[in-house]
Amino acid sequence: MSFSIRKALPEDAYEYAACHIETWQSAYRGIIPDEYLANMSTQLEQRAERFKEEMTEQTARFYLSIYQEKVIGKLVIGQSRDEDKPNAGEIIGIYLLEGFWGKGYGRKMLDFALKELKMTGYSEALIWVLEGNHRARRFYEKCGFIFDGAKKEMTVGKPLPVMRYVLHNE
Repeated sequence: MSFSIRKALPEDAYEYAACHIETWQSAYRGIIPDEYLANMSTQLEQRAERFKEEMTEQTARFYLSIYQEKVIGKLVIGQSRDEDKPNAGEIIGIYLLEGFWGKGYGRKMLDFALKELKMTGYSEALIWVLEGNHRARRFYEKCGFIFDGAKKEMTVGKPLPVMRYVLHNE
């Protein structure tokens, strides 16, 4: 098994964006409107440019998960964007291609993210999860994350509730 996680570079932006679109289309099927998900494929170039800019700015850290030289997932971590959690680290995004679900790669990505956040000095990690994404919520709960009561709304094709999960990363 040849699995690795490496820092995504600006020159990886196109591949990163393609992974982003494919993982969203499978992870959010039945949660985010079909029209929004289908339309993402037409935005590959624009998304790649946006990711390239974000990778260059380095306000967050972007990673690619690689299996046998193929990108199978993406990860973004950084400082919490929540005003009430300024000293926490945040898993801003963690996505894996559907064909690799349930095989332990998501757990390896999560463990990597938590280790990186801990090495950066964060003893608490948080992640926002769509309320309707029951599969992801079960995964995070199984990994020790707890819903802390915080909710907000995110508009992705339509307004959707998101829930904040927190883990004390001691």
